[in-house]
Amino acid sequence: MHAITIPEPGGPEALVWDEVPDPVPAEGEVLVEVVAGAVNRADILQRQGHYDPPPGASRHPGLECSGRIAALGPGVSGWAVGDEVCALLAGGGYAEKTAVPAGQLLPVPQGVDLRQAAALPEVVCTVWSNVFMVAHLRPGETLLVHGGSSGIGTMAIQLAKAAGARVAVTAGTREKLDRCAGLGADILINYREQDFVEEIRRATDGAGADVILDNMGAKYLDRNVRALAVNGRLAIIGMQGGAKGELNIGALLAKRGAISATSLRARPLDEKAAIVAAVREHVWPLIADGQVRPVVDREVPMRDAATAHRIVEESGHIGKVLLVAS
Repeated sequence: MHAITIPEPGGPEALVWDEVPDPVPAEGEVLVEVVAGAVNRADILQRQGHYDPPPGASRHPGLECSGRIAALGPGVSGWAVGDEVCALLAGGGYAEKTAVPAGQLLPVPQGVDLRQAAALPEVVCTVWSNVFMVAHLRPGETLLVHGGSSGIGTMAIQLAKAAGARVAVTAGTREKLDRCAGLGADILINYREQDFVEEIRRATDGAGADVILDNMGAKYLDRNVRALAVNGRLAIIGMQGGAKGELNIGALLAKRGAISATSLRARPLDEKAAIVAAVREHVWPLIADGQVRPVVDREVPMRDAATAHRIVEESGHIGKVLLVAS
């Protein structure tokens, strides 16, 4: 088979489409013939040499894919060869075939094209696990999403609205904010021109955001705490603004606030399986009835993954950039 390899860390040109051995599904795994994968920021970090796959995972980048089951490993039940699926991965999505733990498989939701299903697993599992399983967003509360036009952001808007929450977003252009509004965002903040702390306070009559989903990390840490409502919850899922920041513990105490920081890739298999099962139970029906949908900016041939990485690094996209295997 062919897959994207990274012989040496570097820029997008470090991604090489090469012939590699086929993966063999181990105990509890299935072999998926990949139709499409999707680009995530974690893939860019891996390409740059900053985010190695966990032990035992595929060295090829790619944290999600869609395709058809080609073979079942020992001990797998409930799935059959030919089933159309999408999957959460620890690596291996930028390839024509990949081995997946059965607990990380999802059926393609009703009404979703097989290719576009590749845009779902990583973003849905990230949003559901952080916003709902950890931060416990409730109906009537306000969620602030940084990077509202990203793959994570576009999914967070839809899931929060489906749950009866009010949604605020930050983005850097009017086009991106308009797209967020089209998905249901109520409060639109241009972070290039506006202070999100002031804007969220103004929009909530001084109360602040009950939950903040943050992809920036250090750069926004102090302002995120100031933007929280009393009993607010800050969920950090990225470090695009740096890894080390200064926390005003007094301000956090005054808010009776909570900060969580999680990632999916290196979690134990049973934890990822539990998140995937929750997504199938709670989110797949919302997709089937049209309340939630994948947002895809464009599709790029997988062999041209370097082009897709450039698009994502330039932040000119809205939603997900897919890599089509054939």
